[in-house]
Amino acid sequence: MPRPKVILQLYPMIPAANEDDRKRQRPLGRRRDLYHKALHDWLDIIRAAEELGVWGASTIEHHLHSEGYEVGPNPGILNAWWAGQFKKINVGALGYVMATQDPIRIAEETAILDHITQGRYFVGFARGYQSRWTNTLGQFTEARATLSDGSSDDERNREIFEERVGMVLKCWQEDSVQLNGKFYQAPYPLDTGIVGYPANKIAQSAGGEGEVDASGALRKFSVVPSPYQRPHPPVFVAVARSEPSVRYCARNGFAVVHFSKGDGVAKYAQIYVDEAAKHGRQFQFGQKQNICRWPHIAKSTEDYHRKLTEYDLDIYKNFYSPFFPQLPANVDWIQNMQDSGLFLGGTLEQARTLFQQEYAKVPSEYLTLIWHYAQQPKEEVIWELEQFMQHIWPTLEAVEPSPAVARAA
Repeated sequence: MPRPKVILQLYPMIPAANEDDRKRQRPLGRRRDLYHKALHDWLDIIRAAEELGVWGASTIEHHLHSEGYEVGPNPGILNAWWAGQFKKINVGALGYVMATQDPIRIAEETAILDHITQGRYFVGFARGYQSRWTNTLGQFTEARATLSDGSSDDERNREIFEERVGMVLKCWQEDSVQLNGKFYQAPYPLDTGIVGYPANKIAQSAGGEGEVDASGALRKFSVVPSPYQRPHPPVFVAVARSEPSVRYCARNGFAVVHFSKGDGVAKYAQIYVDEAAKHGRQFQFGQKQNICRWPHIAKSTEDYHRKLTEYDLDIYKNFYSPFFPQLPANVDWIQNMQDSGLFLGGTLEQARTLFQQEYAKVPSEYLTLIWHYAQQPKEEVIWELEQFMQHIWPTLEAVEPSPAVARAA
């Protein structure tokens, strides 16, 4: 099987000694010295990733993290900065939360980034699960954060998401567009068009076809620039155990970014193949699949537990876990992280075995690795990335697929 394309995903997470120290330094997300250092040291990690053959580097869109957990408010600015620093690695975001975004602005921004990178750019879209900021920035459509629970808020969020992603694709690919959605229209107002635009004559003769009607009203827009890649940059969609989202990705040929255990990913990967085939898209099992994992490579089992405790426990206990079903009162957090299926690690031998077992279940086209940098120091992140790329990633090529995968093939 071919090796997966590795993507490095970092936030950053502003460092503290522990949970109590994070409380003492409140609001840590506003510490300009710590953010400044994390931002600039980040370049050293991406430089190492590029030299090691990592396919891509990405970040997230999350806002208002006063606690300092996920300080990633503007992925486009970071992507543009990285593009000027590196010449081989792909850059992108996983991804823009579309219920809070204007589709025209996203189409413009991402097309420019595609040109800056000369086609080394990928675009991620997400639905938004953090109400603190999704509900605030999405107030103009009354969008609400969602955990894919089938509620009315969830369905509204999905409608807005799918409408706006579709509009971004339309803006990327068509010279003249009219966007007539339930939640967004352009030109606005759509029924009359934009009347009285002073430069309508040159727009009518030199602008996009049909942009201006016979009366001089603007009836369409031409969103510029168009992307560098044809028909557009690769599209990824973040999915957390949502079959409707997997089917949506399959219909459109988008890559699925999985935040699920290996068995769950295998189930969804097969659904993806079957759903895509219904719509004339033929994919191999594992193609267009992107598995997200939090790895640690340690010198011993004790060292692995130390890393989980120092670098992951705080955010896992206090931020990730509250968004999901309530855990027992006396939960063993370290064991729970290991049981989640999202954290893979141990000694080099143990980590290698775990990743081989994972890849045997789903030979995914992409593998996204997340470290809680800068809670985990730069030097340690680089060392672990080196161990993975030099001693684990090459071995995945020789992994024998599980019987279920072999039957699917």
